[in-house]
Amino acid sequence: MTKVKTTIAYIILIIASFLSAFPLYYMICGATNSSIDIVRGKLFPGIYLMENYQSLIANQNLGRAMFNSFRNAIVITVIALLICSIAGYGFEIYHDKGKDLLMNILLLAMMLPFVAIMIPLFKMFSSWKLVNTWIALALPSLSTPFLIMMFRQAARLEGLSEIRIFFTMFLPIMKSTYGAAMTVTFMNAWNNYLWPTIILQDSNQITMPMLVANLKSGYSVDYGMLMLGVLICTLPTAIIFLCLQKSFANGIAGAVK
Repeated sequence: MTKVKTTIAYIILIIASFLSAFPLYYMICGATNSSIDIVRGKLFPGIYLMENYQSLIANQNLGRAMFNSFRNAIVITVIALLICSIAGYGFEIYHDKGKDLLMNILLLAMMLPFVAIMIPLFKMFSSWKLVNTWIALALPSLSTPFLIMMFRQAARLEGLSEIRIFFTMFLPIMKSTYGAAMTVTFMNAWNNYLWPTIILQDSNQITMPMLVANLKSGYSVDYGMLMLGVLICTLPTAIIFLCLQKSFANGIAGAVK
């Protein structure tokens, strides 16, 4: 009976793995096929990769979009990790009657969908004349309750200043948490579409998700070019996750504990 259960479990896992990997396989195949082949449902790699790439760079500013996305994702990730790790360290080290209440309020903010605060945010940045600026794009992502919650693990050693405790003990101990936080923050910053579309009105500020959305505009869609654009947009986050998957798993597990 145990052997039968094991066999059934493996069959289910194989099917689940296939269903999870098939969209990626289909995207890769689509990037190498013509639009007509994709519409016909071709499921094998083709020979139109260079043609799709030439069409993509001819219709969209791919270099500018990649530069903007990498700049936004890297800078936001670095600043967010610094701010949220210091905030998490402070919440854990310093004791105050209102600390837990403030943390609960921050966690409650996680329940609010971004669309609920999108219009107030836009009106606020518009009144500050920051529309179409990088500051308006980055500020809502620099401090998030989820990251602060992850970093609420710390160490204290008598005789050391708070700054030395943070940099000599807190940072080395929290390597896995930093890896998980970096993965989450980079992926969120890279894949962010709604807020950049609203706050950035200059074509020179285009990001990769915005570029992919532009490929679907018009009366006819070149699916080969679209699939290649989606593939290029997906690769950086996939590489980051594959490189940091061990730290991601350990960091998430540590945060949950």
